[in-house]
Amino acid sequence: MTDKRPYSSLVVDGVQHAPARAMLYPTGFKEADFAKPQIGVASTWSMVTPCNMHINALAEAAALGADEAGGKSVVFNTITVSDGISMGTPGMRYSLVSREVIADSIETVVAAQGFDGFVAIGGCDKNMPACAMAMARLDRPSVFVYGGTIQPGKERRDIISVFEAVGGFAAGTVSELKLKEVEATAIPGPGSCGGMYTANTMASAIEALGLSLPNSSAQEAVSENKRRDSYNAGAAVLNLIERGIRPSDILCREAFENAITTVIALEGSTNAVLHLLAIAHSAGIPLTLDDFSRIGARVPVLADMRPAGQYAMSELIAIGGIQPLMKTLLAEGLLHGDCMTVTGRTLAENLAEVAPYPSGQKIIRPLSDPIKPDSHLVILYGNLAPTGAVAKITGHEGLHFEGTARCFHGEEAAMQAIMDGRIQKGDVVVVRYEGPKGGPGMREMLSPTSAINGRGLSKDVALITDGRFSGGSHGFVIGHVTPEAFEGGPIALLEDGDRIVVDAARREINVKVSDAELAARRARWKAPEPYARTGTLAKYARLVSSASEGAVTDKYLN
Repeated sequence: MTDKRPYSSLVVDGVQHAPARAMLYPTGFKEADFAKPQIGVASTWSMVTPCNMHINALAEAAALGADEAGGKSVVFNTITVSDGISMGTPGMRYSLVSREVIADSIETVVAAQGFDGFVAIGGCDKNMPACAMAMARLDRPSVFVYGGTIQPGKERRDIISVFEAVGGFAAGTVSELKLKEVEATAIPGPGSCGGMYTANTMASAIEALGLSLPNSSAQEAVSENKRRDSYNAGAAVLNLIERGIRPSDILCREAFENAITTVIALEGSTNAVLHLLAIAHSAGIPLTLDDFSRIGARVPVLADMRPAGQYAMSELIAIGGIQPLMKTLLAEGLLHGDCMTVTGRTLAENLAEVAPYPSGQKIIRPLSDPIKPDSHLVILYGNLAPTGAVAKITGHEGLHFEGTARCFHGEEAAMQAIMDGRIQKGDVVVVRYEGPKGGPGMREMLSPTSAINGRGLSKDVALITDGRFSGGSHGFVIGHVTPEAFEGGPIALLEDGDRIVVDAARREINVKVSDAELAARRARWKAPEPYARTGTLAKYARLVSSASEGAVTDKYLN
């Protein structure tokens, strides 16, 4: 019989590995455990954010599931940071950086300890794609578990309600007393932000990739369903080991097309572009910005979800989650049903018994009446973004914007101008030197976009940046502009008063400045001093690739 412990046997079998066994006895191993497959449980538990504060209990459930299925579980932790807490501060520079740190740390522990498989549990924006990246890199039987969404706050509030109330306070439409009341009631407990923001978007994308169990993306953080999902994931890893199914059997090109299709139908976050490119890189699957355009041309937006729409993830969960939507997309020929998943069955087999949404529900529109007939994730090119930019055009903003550039070096300067009322109708707020290298770390512009919305300017002001956007951002926003300003991209050459034209129908973003003038400005341009010369941020800036390549740190190492 084939040894189902291809990795752990190298660590604990034989006389020469008696010291390793001796080290493991005090951690809870019994003699019989050394003959079992060892299952790591990568927990992103911490008390730095409500997104992850409950994950320790989920890790324990996953460990129990693995043990009762015949394995020996070993729980270990990795870091997480909170986007919502660090937003608009220097600390936000570490957010995207943490994706790489988490992927590296999971890879390090699993490979060093010789685990035969593992469960990875994530509950916030960056630790979720990080888990998937580690699964792809290690290529050992593994299952991802989403920590689950938060329940709505008072009056269906969420974290975006607070950010927008700040803008309303600046505009004089929200009182200080009301702002404090919103602040105190928006976050009722554990779980990830409640709209189709980045966490719920990536949970859905990872399920569509086939890396999590069916409906893992559509469960509340505090629920018996989520505890059971975690338990089942531990057992599922043993099944994958028994059947020899690895992430490389799951993460084919068609699986990524399924993920992109699902994200579009759900009107998901622009961060999905960045993260799916990164996961594909880790899996060795060619994926480019143009694939999002190609797939987006035939996939409609169907979910009326926040931030552009009305509904929260908990309300989608109540009508069946994303599985009925995926079944509809499959029936329409928009998904590849023969893709393998962590259940050991194909996507089509997983969806076979899924019931349709209840009649009368208004969250997911029918294919015959979409919110938008094609993708809201619009890849733009032009003299402002020769290698691409990513816009979130949901249909609410219109398809065309022309305005006057108001240029800012960094988020803080732009935010101050918005709060002071210096941004007017017809302006295009340009926030630059926020790219992967220049930020470094590609901060999210949730504070500026929320302040613009809070001041009632979302239909009249655009914002472009070489940084990125929170899944909670909405309005006429364009991010991931490449090449970034720090590398001398055209966004660095803009001047106040330049006319910027965004044409989503033609997928173009241009500045009305001649090539000769841009060349003259480039000759005068000098790169600013790096934000950091030592430490984590300096290492990241030195290694990170372009946003159009997923902003990964191992792109050029081979």
